[in-house]
Amino acid sequence: MLTREFLLKADCKTSFGDIDDALLWSCEQRAASLAATLACRPDQSPVWIFGYGSLMWNPVFEAEEVATGRLEGWHRAFCLRLTAGRGTATAPGRMLALKEGGTTSGLAFRLPEARLHDELTLLWKREMITGCYLPTWCELALEDGRNVTALVFIMDPRHPLYETDSCRQTIAPLIAQASGPLGTNAQYLFSLEQELGKRGMQEEALTRLAAEVRALQQQSQSAAR
Repeated sequence: MLTREFLLKADCKTSFGDIDDALLWSCEQRAASLAATLACRPDQSPVWIFGYGSLMWNPVFEAEEVATGRLEGWHRAFCLRLTAGRGTATAPGRMLALKEGGTTSGLAFRLPEARLHDELTLLWKREMITGCYLPTWCELALEDGRNVTALVFIMDPRHPLYETDSCRQTIAPLIAQASGPLGTNAQYLFSLEQELGKRGMQEEALTRLAAEVRALQQQSQSAAR
């Protein structure tokens, strides 16, 4: 499990697995990215973070408020080749990101202004190890009727780890077998399925993907007996 303590102490080069030096961002690069993102902050209203994957069940950062939210114009897709964390370079899995089109339901976290930089620095260490996302200010519709501006981590299609093919037949075998220092790729998928179900946000495509991954794992276990 990725904990706050682990993340605070983590060495990005080694703690998440073997990351290619050409892909690994330095502390300075992450700091510059964060500074550039904050420089584009639309106004001085509270900063919200939109969680659509593991941030939903394991945010790690501190938040003063959590609310259900809906993001228009983007959808979940396992389009990020996973070579660390829950996969390796030789047996890569797939990580969730956002691609253009559709809508996404998730959780919005309002960060404390007094600790904003510390919490965002921790978040950048978690999400921007290789700079694979584009931190983007987006309008988010909260369930209670409020509209807020939130930071959203969207897939950068120019990144070397971006994969255009994220259809179920392609990614299910990868997710079924991939694992790394943070656990298995399949467990990430199952945790997401469980969290979405608990919150009434089920997505048919994701449910079908999880079912296929379970079937593949069962086949593999039967063949090994």
